[in-house]
Amino acid sequence: MTQQSTSLLVGLFAGVSAALLLISARSSSSVLFAQLSVAAFALPILIAGLGWSNFASTVAIASAMAVIGLLATPQDALIYGVIALAPAAWIAHLSNLARPAEEIGGPEGAVAWYPLSDILFSIAICVCIGVVGVGLATGNLVDQIDHFYDASVATLKDSNSSYEVSAEELAQTKRLILLLLPKILATTTAATWVTILLGCWYVASAIVRQSGRSKRPKDDLPSQLRMPRNGIIALAAGIVLSFVDGGIGLIGWTICGAFGMGFIVAGFAIAHHRTRGRPSRGLLLWIAYLSALFTLPLAFFLFLGLFDTARTLTATGSGPNSNT
Repeated sequence: MTQQSTSLLVGLFAGVSAALLLISARSSSSVLFAQLSVAAFALPILIAGLGWSNFASTVAIASAMAVIGLLATPQDALIYGVIALAPAAWIAHLSNLARPAEEIGGPEGAVAWYPLSDILFSIAICVCIGVVGVGLATGNLVDQIDHFYDASVATLKDSNSSYEVSAEELAQTKRLILLLLPKILATTTAATWVTILLGCWYVASAIVRQSGRSKRPKDDLPSQLRMPRNGIIALAAGIVLSFVDGGIGLIGWTICGAFGMGFIVAGFAIAHHRTRGRPSRGLLLWIAYLSALFTLPLAFFLFLGLFDTARTLTATGSGPNSNT
């Protein structure tokens, strides 16, 4: 069997697997199973791209979208293709890029792989594009929340005759919801998908490495997982845009969510790196991750990531001479 035929079969299998994971999540009665399935459904695309080829991941995207379109709706296929499947294939492509290390000032004879920091940066960019694209395709988020609020209040009144709230109170509540909820949704959606895609990349890399098909050597995440300095510029631009009303403001909040999570992840990596060799490392890391259940402590890891930016380098003695 030729390499292209193998990639075709792997891509078809990966795409169908990804689609079935998503469909099973939508139809499952278990919230935990549904969450795990959604979090993992980009995993087959990454495995196909990391372990086989760009052709395999492209076939996986096409087959996944076809199955989702048939079993769900074409709109669902487009949404998940833009927000997760295409970014997963792109991240796999970047991960396999390498070049001679001497071209960038490294040791002669070594091979430099695409920087892990730039992969994290690319994940944040892909998520921003995906979330904004989905928002444009599905319509005005504020109008959707407005209609949902009115329908919820009407349903509550119909089902509970003793429900009495003044029109002024309802109007105030509605204004507050329309002011805060779109921003919260834009920020948390972007942050969540950055976390999902990075987690899937990590798991897929480990699986492909264990199978012996990995092209890229193992990255040392605690010392290498950082955001590049351009991430600060992107986050600053998001903060500025977030003060603008309407859709532009929501784009700003999306950028803040994606790049903010990138810096938070980098902050956790720094915590892992700086606690190496310490007897209390396990306890400190447990405290750090438990604190992530609350919003305020995340600010500490955000600033930790902001104050330690770098373009990290993974180099090996030999490998493919493809250019980044």
